[in-house]
Amino acid sequence: MAGHSQFKNIMHRKGRQDAAKSKLFGKLAREITVAAKLGLPDPTMNPRLRAAIIAARAENMPKDNIDRAIKKAQGGEGENYEQIRYEGYGPGGVAVIVEVLTDNRNRTAGEVRASFTKSGGNLAETGAVSFMFDHIGVIEYDAKVASPEAMFEAALEAGADDVVSSADTHEIYAAQDHFGSLTKALEAKFGEPRKASLVWRPQSTVTIDDEQGEKLLKLIESLNEHDDVQNVYANFEVSDALMQKMSA
Repeated sequence: MAGHSQFKNIMHRKGRQDAAKSKLFGKLAREITVAAKLGLPDPTMNPRLRAAIIAARAENMPKDNIDRAIKKAQGGEGENYEQIRYEGYGPGGVAVIVEVLTDNRNRTAGEVRASFTKSGGNLAETGAVSFMFDHIGVIEYDAKVASPEAMFEAALEAGADDVVSSADTHEIYAAQDHFGSLTKALEAKFGEPRKASLVWRPQSTVTIDDEQGEKLLKLIESLNEHDDVQNVYANFEVSDALMQKMSA
């Protein structure tokens, strides 16, 4: 579970930095539309769409917005978004993965590259850092839905690879090919999860000092504020004091 706590901090930080609901809803709607276009518009038959809808509900996105995003895909409306993964190095040699949905590859590439350069990092070739991460499914439940033992037993029986329970949360991890069936099985037993998505989890982390950490967190913040950027992942550890300072 190397990098687990920092990994969670990055995910939670993203939610805080996307405080402007209009921007956040725009990103969520874009993911819903793309997921519906790439597969069936029925979330029970399309794991990616189901995950996108769960993410939207977790942020209190109105049902009308969700339905409109799905209808956009069915009607062939809107832009044709391209999925691109950028990889690079941030301050302190930290590996960074950036997932985007864009209708203009050249514009987005230039702006993502500029964010890296400004922070003292650099963009690299695809595949340069992703081998340091595992691309897996993560499902999150409130701790109240089940005891750690009950969740562990049910998740492993349904095909999970790992379960991490805390005072607040159950986090269930699975390989990509088991993610859809696992989500369905757990939902049938415990109800809709708080979150369900495919993520890049670092296999290990790089410890950096507070100066490098501050620059790196600003890079992540800058990337997350970009309209085309859906997710940012990095393999680093910084002091709790710095995380609190930057989150204030």
